[in-house]
Amino acid sequence: MKKAINLLTLALILSLVQSCGNKVPQKTRSVAVEIASSFESYSAEEFFKTTTVFGSSINHDGSAVLITNDETGIFNAYRMPVDGSKSTQLTHSTTDSTYAISWFPNDDRILYQSDQGGNENTHIYALKESGEATDLTPGDKLKANFAGWHGNEKQFYISTNERDPKFFDLYLYQTDDYSRQLIYQNDVGYTIGRISKNDQYLTLTKTNSNADSDIYLVDLHAKNPQETLITSHKGDVSHGAYTFTEDSKSLIYSTNEFGEYNQAWSYHIESKNSQLYYHANWDVSFVYFSKDGNYRVTGVNADAQTQIEITNTITGKVVQLPEMPSGDLRGVNFSKDSELLVFYINSDTSPSNLFVHKLGTDKISRLTHTGNPKINESNLVVGNVVRFKSFDDLEIPCILYKPKQAQQQQVPALILIHGGPGGQSRKGYSAIIQHLVNNGYGVCSINNRGSSGYGKTFFHLDDKRHGEDDLQDVVYNKKYLQSLDWVDSEKIGVMGGSYGGYLTMAAMAFTNEFKVGVNIFGVTNWVRTLKSIPPYWESFRKSLYDELGDPATDEERLHRISPVFHGAKVKSPVLVVQGVNDPRVLKIESDEMVESIRSGGTHVEYLLFDDEGHGFTKKKNRIDASNKYLQFLDKYLAEKQ
Repeated sequence: MKKAINLLTLALILSLVQSCGNKVPQKTRSVAVEIASSFESYSAEEFFKTTTVFGSSINHDGSAVLITNDETGIFNAYRMPVDGSKSTQLTHSTTDSTYAISWFPNDDRILYQSDQGGNENTHIYALKESGEATDLTPGDKLKANFAGWHGNEKQFYISTNERDPKFFDLYLYQTDDYSRQLIYQNDVGYTIGRISKNDQYLTLTKTNSNADSDIYLVDLHAKNPQETLITSHKGDVSHGAYTFTEDSKSLIYSTNEFGEYNQAWSYHIESKNSQLYYHANWDVSFVYFSKDGNYRVTGVNADAQTQIEITNTITGKVVQLPEMPSGDLRGVNFSKDSELLVFYINSDTSPSNLFVHKLGTDKISRLTHTGNPKINESNLVVGNVVRFKSFDDLEIPCILYKPKQAQQQQVPALILIHGGPGGQSRKGYSAIIQHLVNNGYGVCSINNRGSSGYGKTFFHLDDKRHGEDDLQDVVYNKKYLQSLDWVDSEKIGVMGGSYGGYLTMAAMAFTNEFKVGVNIFGVTNWVRTLKSIPPYWESFRKSLYDELGDPATDEERLHRISPVFHGAKVKSPVLVVQGVNDPRVLKIESDEMVESIRSGGTHVEYLLFDDEGHGFTKKKNRIDASNKYLQFLDKYLAEKQ
């Protein structure tokens, strides 16, 4: 393969070419074309030789980090020593992905979770150092969630829906023999929230609508624990619990009562007074503390990119980290004594890597090397946040990736739509995006109206307007791409997963704008989907109906916006990809969508994964999917021979 381009040299040559106007010397143009084309392209197999790593729990003696990675092709738990020595695999699943949760507070046992083939019926397991695993939540068709450690480090919390499939109850487990007791029975449909370090207070969230929610506080030490509303308000206001303070005297929570964005407020339990705690010109995404309370970590969702601030709570000063590789901080965590800090650095051109830093020193060490060493990062592309105006002049943000090939010729382009509804396209490494861009496709990851992260007004603009106003955003995204001189205006496709898959199919069925569509486990029959949601979604069923529509009263509109009933209108090629075990978008939806398109005589391809659910966790399947995307796009969008 040819040598990577020197971007500075290329910029100088292109500047010279442009300064010559229309009469560009042929020799200069040839040099520019040669340099612009001298970068390497890579296969899906090469992109997925990277390792996905996450998790940052530090063990009791500060010697190791508990991580999850997929280096074997499937996610398992690993022990990563902080001295940089080789990691040790702790779980050895070859069928179902397992995800590490936490070390036990005073020994090297771990908690991890796993479902069955992607069905989302997650169980929680304890793993001894000997390798013996215990299912702490046995049973069929139940779902369990880890809810935190008790401050005494001898107990922990798990919520399950084993008693009632619709609601999650809270149990307190013993670390020695895993015996448990029910400490909160959830009969109303609250969402289980945070538990104070002293085990006294539990937060519950009640969803009133898709724009309104409340926080309740339960005193678990009371003789007759009652739910006490602590967020009394007027109008539509959303609330959520971040964390309790180290002394268990205050709750830090989110509210959008005082502006477009979520602010952090502090509720003092004894006085019942609330006051502003932290705010920014974007949503405050999270607030949490180190185990000893000496450090606070705050995250802000700033234009699709998380900005993290670490503050010393004793001095009030922001911690200044040593010089590090470029990228965003993720997964910040502390050792029990707060001497060690671990975190990930992630960028558009590099997957997450784990680092360890000894606070108060300049010492920082990289513990993982997750990238494929055969991939030169200079051949990859950094996305730029841009904005365009939609049909009603509303500004729509998106992340634009311009392939290197576009320096010498026009290229085909894809609009990539996130899931949700209410998700967000974000900056950061994506093997799928980089694979497409590296192989000559422009990608624009749209944040259409209804996306989170841009204020509550923007978020609710698509309520009961799905497949209508948000679809027009996608169409106007195409018009924006057509205005770019490096995009082939006749070769623009649309692609997305989950809700993004729905908008993809809506774009193909209800418009004639796009040359191809790639629908990845997308909703195509809203009537069926909203009638068959998993029972454990009961706590926010009303919120879902407020946003999308109630099938009991809005069936006509839901039928009208469901592509499966309009498949014969699709006139351009479509690829449909589906996991057989998907509990959210049932396989039958994709089956029927494929048949509906075929009934109109249009070409459609169908890729099924027997061992996946709503999202593909096994590396082989992700490689197969990426290869299929590229093969399909090369033939029907780029029209390569």
